Amino acid sequence: MVNLRHLPADRYAAEIMKIAIVGLGYVGLPLCLQFARNDVDVIGLDIDASKVEHINAGKSYIEHIDGEAIRSAVGTGRLTASADFGRVQDVEAIIICVPTPLNKNREPDISYIIKTGEAIAGHLQKGTLVVLESTTYPGTTDTDLREVLEQGSGLKAGADFHLAFSPEREDPGNPDSKVAKIPKVIGGFTPACLERAKALYSQAIQTLVPVSSCRAAEATKLLENIFRSVNIALVNELKQVYGAMDIDVWEVINAAKTKPFGFMAFYPGPGLGGHCIPIDPFCLTWKAREYGQNTRFIELAGEVNTAMPTFVLHRVAEALNRRQKSVNGSRVLILGLAYKANVDDDRESPSYHLLDLLKQQGATVAYYDPHVPVIRPTREHPHWAGMKSVGWNRETVASFDLVLIATAHKAVNYQELAEWAAGIVDTRNAMAGCTVAPSKLWKA
Repeated sequence: MVNLRHLPADRYAAEIMKIAIVGLGYVGLPLCLQFARNDVDVIGLDIDASKVEHINAGKSYIEHIDGEAIRSAVGTGRLTASADFGRVQDVEAIIICVPTPLNKNREPDISYIIKTGEAIAGHLQKGTLVVLESTTYPGTTDTDLREVLEQGSGLKAGADFHLAFSPEREDPGNPDSKVAKIPKVIGGFTPACLERAKALYSQAIQTLVPVSSCRAAEATKLLENIFRSVNIALVNELKQVYGAMDIDVWEVINAAKTKPFGFMAFYPGPGLGGHCIPIDPFCLTWKAREYGQNTRFIELAGEVNTAMPTFVLHRVAEALNRRQKSVNGSRVLILGLAYKANVDDDRESPSYHLLDLLKQQGATVAYYDPHVPVIRPTREHPHWAGMKSVGWNRETVASFDLVLIATAHKAVNYQELAEWAAGIVDTRNAMAGCTVAPSKLWKA
């Protein structure tokens, strides 16, 4: 039995009035704002000085987050940002929202979690709650993070401080996705840790979903994204099979989703993007090997999804060949750099792979994206940093031999594209409903 005598019982359910959120990206910043609007004082911590400056100036650096929401939170004094991790000594709870990428060997990289743990451990106070929200493999919270915190602080999880895991469930670009309304899964290192975490999130989130442990909560997040990865792979494979049969997979999906039970619509595309679906399933694949288990569905889905940019390249080559052109020497415009529609998030975007493949085949490439005017430096594709989106006008679009639709942003006028482009390869069914000459359009 864990000794909890050091933690007063009345702290388990008491309101938490001051917190720190580490990592001010697509997960951390919305969470900061949600707690701040519920009268919790929030210190946003990040090693990126520009993010700290933006927040303290009341400015947004994420397109779908309104700057007015930041100005309001800062103006009321509920939100402040800092790069000084020592400030965690003044808070009652710390929430960690840092990246968890894969390394070059497709193994989970939890170095950001470990470094964050090391940065806060020396300032950790008795009774403080630490919650990890970063998606990771089961055991990260109660083993890797716990050990770092205990070694650096001299305190014991469950006896001197609380520890929990609660996976993020952000859906950028979805106007119906509100932080307050998305049910929050929570797993605690001990029952008392769980109660303390529930007390924290109940102040800002409407529905809490407690589970038995940190590992169960970690596994829940992985299941959610593995489910999506496998089903997207299925429709990506069916797109190729039905295409060979001259059957439109989009028509089939739209018909199938009229069934009121037993079916959930997933849609094909040029590959997977974002910081979740292309990455998270492989956290479990890696961890499963430690237990002598194989994850065949996950690995097969990964093979199908990662092969999609090459499939699209073949469709581009076919489209150009029909017009007596080769990929080598052609000018190709990729429409959409963001990994999903209506956001400025380009992490793990398949558009980068398409740019690389086309360039390797000798094409001159450019992109248009109203949400990503300039390509920012990335770990995997630094060579594209600084490239700018072309303008959207007849002269520019018509100067390309082919336009490849990789992301279907609502801000794009697809009827204009139908009229201006010499040829179009559509991976997103974006041209549905447009009047376009059949000789111009290829689906991929």
